[in-house]
Amino acid sequence: MTHEDRPAAVRKGEEPDGANIEAFLKDSIPGLRGKLVISQFPSGYSNLTYLLAVGKREFVLRRPPFGTKAKTAHDMSREYNILKALQPVFPYCPEPLAYSEDPSIIGSPFYVMERLRGIILRRDLPPGLSFTSQQTRRLCENLLDIQVDLHSIDYREVGLENFGKPKGYVERQVKGWTGRYRTARTGDAPDFEPVMSWLLENRSPDTDRPGIVHNDYKFDNCVLDENDPTRIIGILDWEMATIGDPLMDLGNSLAYWVQQDDPPEIQIIRTMPTHLEGALTRDEMAERYAEMSDRDISNFNFYLCFGLFRLAVIAQQIYYRYYHGETKDERFKNLIFAVHVLEKAAMKLVS
Repeated sequence: MTHEDRPAAVRKGEEPDGANIEAFLKDSIPGLRGKLVISQFPSGYSNLTYLLAVGKREFVLRRPPFGTKAKTAHDMSREYNILKALQPVFPYCPEPLAYSEDPSIIGSPFYVMERLRGIILRRDLPPGLSFTSQQTRRLCENLLDIQVDLHSIDYREVGLENFGKPKGYVERQVKGWTGRYRTARTGDAPDFEPVMSWLLENRSPDTDRPGIVHNDYKFDNCVLDENDPTRIIGILDWEMATIGDPLMDLGNSLAYWVQQDDPPEIQIIRTMPTHLEGALTRDEMAERYAEMSDRDISNFNFYLCFGLFRLAVIAQQIYYRYYHGETKDERFKNLIFAVHVLEKAAMKLVS
């Protein structure tokens, strides 16, 4: 039985122009033969991801979602360029193959990359796949260790010195996400004002060791080896990557981390199997990170609180599109519940 992440039929209203894509592919990638077949990976709430099959070759196309979106959160050229820079030194990046911002092709910028075949973990393990507690622990350790490896790359040496502005990064992040939340807030959403004020007042100073931050580093953006599912072979979804404080990246990652002893409302919004027997806790992940990276995590409550708030903003921005009828994707309907749960979790850290 295969546990590989599989595409499905393209959702109604999200169909790309197959003839234009086929012509673009055959102009950009030498030696392609055969007719293009397009399907769509149905998971994810942000950029749209399609499988392109031409003959025996397979590629992945990524484009921004339809409807209102943050100005910089779906910059296809940034995602393509960081993959180009990192792929030679960070083997977990898929190889980027072609990029276009010609609106006549599919109506938006997009890029094409190689397909990494393997398992992607969602809310629960796929049918037929199980882990011992030792395997679960090893997988958690591998996830954390690869994040440390990413943060240790000298971004100047790989040509990414102009990819972000480390000075003032933490303050910009707090103020930027605060503004995004206020813009996207709907009448049924919490105001988050106490949390936003606390984050601004208790923010960490600039780090003296900035690094490449993925900004969405979690299990469902990892590709696992089907022959050894504790081994990570790929990291996907680089749309929000930049240069900044690596502890912000860790806090963002652990905001998704639902562990066994979390309350029921937190368990409801779990999106990955981080609750399995043997999984490291958030504290254990942070402590391992500190030991491996030699970074000070004494103010980690700030980073985790920011991660929870940022996750709520992302959910609220997506829910905003559903609330205002800009998308009919029914998956977005219940995101407002997650926003309220995350606000409650963040408040526990600031009180």
